[in-house]
Amino acid sequence: MPGSARLVLVDGVIHLDEPTAVFKAMVEGWSLQQRSRLLAASTIGSRARLVRRFAEFTGEYPWRWTPGDVEDFTTSLTSGTDRRAPSTIRGYHLALRMFLDYVTDPRYEWLEQCRNRFGVIPTQVCHEWNTVAHLSDYEGNPERRPMSYDELQAFFDHADDRVDRLARTGRKGALTALRDAQMFKTAYGFGLRRRELARLDLADLRPNPHVRKWGQFGSLHVRYGKSVKGGPPRRRTVLAVPEFDWALEGMRQWVEHGRPKYRARQHPALWVTERVSRVSMRYIDERFAQLRNEVGLPSELTLHCLRHSYVTHLVEFGYPERFVQEQVGHAFAATTAIYTSVSNDFKNRTLAAALSRVYSTTGEQP
Repeated sequence: MPGSARLVLVDGVIHLDEPTAVFKAMVEGWSLQQRSRLLAASTIGSRARLVRRFAEFTGEYPWRWTPGDVEDFTTSLTSGTDRRAPSTIRGYHLALRMFLDYVTDPRYEWLEQCRNRFGVIPTQVCHEWNTVAHLSDYEGNPERRPMSYDELQAFFDHADDRVDRLARTGRKGALTALRDAQMFKTAYGFGLRRRELARLDLADLRPNPHVRKWGQFGSLHVRYGKSVKGGPPRRRTVLAVPEFDWALEGMRQWVEHGRPKYRARQHPALWVTERVSRVSMRYIDERFAQLRNEVGLPSELTLHCLRHSYVTHLVEFGYPERFVQEQVGHAFAATTAIYTSVSNDFKNRTLAAALSRVYSTTGEQP
């Protein structure tokens, strides 16, 4: 089996530091098992680092870990100035539990190896009483929220003003500023995740036959949506909606006038750099944070808040729940609901409409 002890431990070899060699082989075998499940390399790498970190914290190898080690580790994560969020700690617990499920599974033969070599076997030390339970649908930072209309207006105005200012002064960077402004407008106008935004190609711009005036910008074909449990990236088509048609004009300007100046004819990416490469996800995060700070918006607001804003505003515009769910690529309506935080004005209008509808039929005054 992928990850079995026989695949990563060579029979007949005498190790100078046998415990370290066996632990290293355990982690390598677990990585092989996860690769066999087609999990992403970044996921496998982060889990392996967590296991090594836990071993360093305890000063022991997996066959000597105890439930108390998990509890001490959790305490260290919730103490001091560098406290971890509950969702982060729950992820750590899950990774440790999965690693120990792997090494205690007889099919992988680690129990036999440890018994023969050290006279002790690893056990599952993560249980329901010392790990974080998943009790809430949303465990993110509560300070992260949809941006208000005023905040969005200020952010996009600042991005546009930056383009005009650089162009007027003749300084280098006006074209880059134009690209960045349109990137963020596209993220909001189509409700995209960071990776979905960065991986867009020119070929992903699609027309909507029902709205011919939008030309090739009537929809986006998202090919790098969030994958599930080692599956391939999920695809979806996101339709442009009339409330965000202002973003389409900026897209047209970038594609027809801005992007050609980079001379990137052979490169498929929609967002290209001066070196004719694809704009990275790290750059997108850093530039968003720069513009946010220049405007004076709260530091808790991230690029993903544009996606939250998109969902919220579609709901306020009156789009059906199912349509919103399909637009953002959520498998479950409950996930879309987590993203939604309608404004007080919207709730007041909804209540006023309900009062008028109910009391107008009875002749009473609301």
